[in-house]
Amino acid sequence: MTEGRRAGNSGLLEVSNLSLHFDTYEGTLKVLDEVDISIGAGETVGIVGETGCGKSVLAKSILRLLPADTTRYPNGTIAWSGENLLAARGRRLQQVRGTEIGMVFQDPMTFLDPLYSAGSYLVEAITHRDRVSGMNSARGARQDEAIALLRSLHLTDPERVFASYPHQLSGGMRQRVLIAAAIAGHPKLLIADEPTTALDVTVQAQILRLLLDLVDEQGMAMMLVSHDLGVIASVCQRIVVMYAGTVVETGSKKRLLSSPAHPYTLGLTAAVPRLGHAGKRVKGIPGQIPNLLDPPPGCRFSPRCPRATPVCRSEKPRLRALGDSQQVACHHPASPDA
Repeated sequence: MTEGRRAGNSGLLEVSNLSLHFDTYEGTLKVLDEVDISIGAGETVGIVGETGCGKSVLAKSILRLLPADTTRYPNGTIAWSGENLLAARGRRLQQVRGTEIGMVFQDPMTFLDPLYSAGSYLVEAITHRDRVSGMNSARGARQDEAIALLRSLHLTDPERVFASYPHQLSGGMRQRVLIAAAIAGHPKLLIADEPTTALDVTVQAQILRLLLDLVDEQGMAMMLVSHDLGVIASVCQRIVVMYAGTVVETGSKKRLLSSPAHPYTLGLTAAVPRLGHAGKRVKGIPGQIPNLLDPPPGCRFSPRCPRATPVCRSEKPRLRALGDSQQVACHHPASPDA
C-alpha cells in the first residue's frame, strides 16, 4: 500500500502515482517519477530532500502553477477532497488557489513586486477571495482586514508595514506579509515552500512558531517544504523524504528519525550536526544527484548507494510498509533495530 493510499487517512490531499516531465531544448526532464503523498485534515507533513529533488515542483504542481506549455503529466492524479486538480480548468483553479489552498513562496524579496506596497499585495489577495466567493466588501474594509491580518502575525506596527514597500521591510516582515496573503482566504491547506530561506536563526524560529500557531488556531493542514531536516523535524508530525523526483521513505517524525530505513535517509540524518559531538566530522553523501534528462534505471539512488546490488539498478523499488507508521522504497532497507 503506497503513501497516497494509506488506510485510515482522511485524504484531504492525495497525490497518487504522479509523474511530471519538463520539455526543454536538451530533451525531456523527468522531474517527478510516480510520486505518492497524502495529507489529512489538520495534519502537518514535511517534504525534505536536497536541492533538485523535486520538492518545490511538487508543491507548485498541486496548485497548477507551472508553465502549461512546457509541463506534462504522463500519469497520476492530484486529488483535492476527491477532485482531480489535473482536470480542473479556469474558474475552478482560481477558486482553489488562495481560498482552499494557500501557498507561502520562498524568498519574499524576489516574489514581492518592488513597485507595490505590502498593503496593496494583501488587499489584492483579499479581493481575490471575495471575488471567487461572491462577496463584495468595500475597499476600506479590505484595508482594515489586511492590517488586522498583519497585527495577528505579531507585527508591532502593522499600519506602517501596510504602507511600506518590500525594500523597506526586514526579511522576517516580508515573510509575514506572504503568510498573511496565504491565509487571507482561510484555506484548508497551507503549502509553505522553504519559508525560512535567507532568514537568520532567530527569525527562522519565529516564523516556524508562527506557522505552527496558525495551523492550531485555524485548523489548517500544512505541507512544509525544506532541504533542512532540522526545520522539518521541529514542525511536522510526518516526514516524506524525496530523492531525484521519487519518494524514498515516509513515516511519523519519531519513527523516521529514530529508525531511518532507506540509505538516503540514513545519509541525511548522519549529515545533521549534533550538540555534544564537538570535533566529530559530519558525514556527507558521496556523489551527485542524477541527470534527470537520463535518470538511471531501477532505483535513482543506486549510483550513490553503498548497498546497491544488480536488482537495484534494474528494478524500481516500491513503497512498502515497515510497521504502522513507516514506509520505504528500497530493496535492501536497514532493519528497524539497526
